Amino acid sequence: MTKTLMVVMGCVGVSLTGADASILFGDRLEAAHQALLEDRRSALSSLSDPFGVPEVARRVAEQSVDSLRAGTPWKRNIVATVFWVGEQPSENNPTPNVMSAWDQNWQASFGGYDHPEDRNGYAPAGFAPRLNPFYVALPYNDIGKDGRHRPEASEVIPWFWQAYRGDNVSVCKGRWLAIHHGGRVCYAQWEDVGPFETDHFQYIFGNEPPRPNRNHSAGIDLSPAVRDFLNLRSGTRVEWRFVGEYEVPAGPWKSWSDAAPAR
Repeated sequence: MTKTLMVVMGCVGVSLTGADASILFGDRLEAAHQALLEDRRSALSSLSDPFGVPEVARRVAEQSVDSLRAGTPWKRNIVATVFWVGEQPSENNPTPNVMSAWDQNWQASFGGYDHPEDRNGYAPAGFAPRLNPFYVALPYNDIGKDGRHRPEASEVIPWFWQAYRGDNVSVCKGRWLAIHHGGRVCYAQWEDVGPFETDHFQYIFGNEPPRPNRNHSAGIDLSPAVRDFLNLRSGTRVEWRFVGEYEVPAGPWKSWSDAAPAR
């Protein structure tokens, strides 16, 4: 039995019968489908995937372990100021140090007030600190106000992905530094943010000098223990650089960090 098929595409009507009609209908459907795809691609030309399918995983280009172990260059001629756990606000230090950028209970975690003058060796007199008294502050916080890492953090911090543990966990806290002055090198851990600035990654991880501030463009805060080991005063110029934990030699800074939780 012969059937008549009317195919309408746009304004064109064709009347065919049998197998010829089926073939023509399929061809026209294929052509219409291809035209739809082309329209979709042109409308979303800025996308490599016109249908918005997300990537299966994000590609991350990490620095090799060997490159990290090659060492970082010294930051030279940097004005250092002295600060301490529990320090109260002053004209040149507007932020109280009972808390740090990464520990809301810093003084309690430390075990007390790190008195800058009443000392027992490199520790404060009257109690044994629960944290390393060899600590510093640098003017960069990798955690933003929203609790997430700053947008540039993964790009500028060389060890970011090796140390990454999720949001709200700093990859900078506890990082080791070497500080040089007068022929001596002291080792300390990064435990707070300052002086003054919180976002100067171009200095910490790049080649910019510290920004001008009321403390003669100071670029690093040192704890009383670091001050005493290097025999310096606030306002002295020093050199510093990041070091890996494997580079930290035995010294008065080491036994404290060994007892502290791993970071």
